[in-house]
Amino acid sequence: MTKRGYTSIELFAGAGGLARGLEEAGFDHIGLVDFDKFSCDTLKKNRPKWNVLCEDVAETASRDLCKEFNIKEDELDLLSGGAPCQSFSYAGKRLGFGDIRGTMFYHYATFLKKLKPKMFLFENVRGLGSHDNGKTYETMLNVFNECGYTVQHEILNAWDYGVAQKRERLITVGIRNDLTDKIKFEFPKKHDYKPVLGDILKDAPKSDGSDYSENKRAVFALVPAGGYWRDIDPDVAKGYMKTCWYMGGGRTGILRRLSFDEPSLTVLTTPQMKQTDRCHPTEVRPFTTRENARIQSFPDEWEFMGSTAQKYKQIGNAVPCKLAEAVGIELRKALERQDNVFSSKKKGK
Repeated sequence: MTKRGYTSIELFAGAGGLARGLEEAGFDHIGLVDFDKFSCDTLKKNRPKWNVLCEDVAETASRDLCKEFNIKEDELDLLSGGAPCQSFSYAGKRLGFGDIRGTMFYHYATFLKKLKPKMFLFENVRGLGSHDNGKTYETMLNVFNECGYTVQHEILNAWDYGVAQKRERLITVGIRNDLTDKIKFEFPKKHDYKPVLGDILKDAPKSDGSDYSENKRAVFALVPAGGYWRDIDPDVAKGYMKTCWYMGGGRTGILRRLSFDEPSLTVLTTPQMKQTDRCHPTEVRPFTTRENARIQSFPDEWEFMGSTAQKYKQIGNAVPCKLAEAVGIELRKALERQDNVFSSKKKGK
C-alpha cells in the first residue's frame, strides 16, 4: 500500500529538536504549541508552513481541540512532547487525573482525553523516573492508563543513536487500548556507529558564542583535552573552585575540557556554569551555539532566533534530532503495521 504521512501534534515544542526528528521519520505536524516567544520564532523561521501556536498550553487545552486542529476525535496519529517535571499533590487516593490539576502535565493529559490519538510519545529527563521516590512518574503512568492507553517506557541514550553526546532521556510510548491488537511498538535498536566530537565538530560553521573571563581562561589553559580539575596543580584548582573544593563527590564536571575522541557530556542551557563546565577540546572557550547545535544533531541550516543566551537555552533544552528520528521511525513502523492490518481485513485476507 502507498505510504502516507502520519499526523502529529506536539506540545512544549521548544526549538524543534523532537519535531525535526519526527518530521525526518515521516510525521506531518499539524500543530505545535510552546509558550516561549524565541522558540516559536525559531519554529516559524525554519518551517513557515507549520501551525505554530505561541501561547500557554493551558489556553490551548481549554479550547475545542478537534475544531482547533481541524481533525476528528481519535483520528490523530501521534501526540508528542514532554511536559516540565513538577511536584504533584498526593492528597487524592487514586493518584490519577484528579491529582494533577495545576501541573503542566495535566494539559498534556487533557490533549489525550480530548483528541484520543492512536499513539503518544512523552519524553523527559531520566530523573523523572525517580522523582519523589518514583511517585511522580507513577502518577503519570496512572493517568495515561486512565486516559485509555497501554504504556511502555525505556531510558535511551542519544549516543546510541548517532548523536555525539551522552544524553539520557526517559521515553514513554502509549498505544490507545482499542488498537493494541493492531499496533505493536518496539524501541529502536542501538546503532553500531557511535560518533565522537571529532566526527562532527571540525568543520562546524562559525557562529556566535560566549567566552570565559580572563582568569577562567588562564586556568582552563592548564587543563588537557579530556581532563578536569584533578589534572592541574591542586592549589590552582582550589583557588578556582573555592567552596566547590569542599563538596562531596567526584565533581568531574568542574573545569572539564572535552576531547575530540569522546562524545560530549549533556549539552546544557548555559555554557559557563562552574559546576558544569564544557570547554572546547583545543581552544580555551565554550562551544559556540552552532557547535552545540551540531552536538544536538541539528542540521546547520536550522536557524535559532533571539540573543546568544536565548539560542544556548533553546539548543540545551532540545531533544537531539537523531534520537527523535530513531524513535519516530519505530512509531511510524507501528502505525504502518496497523494500516496493513486494516487494509488486509478490508480485502478479506
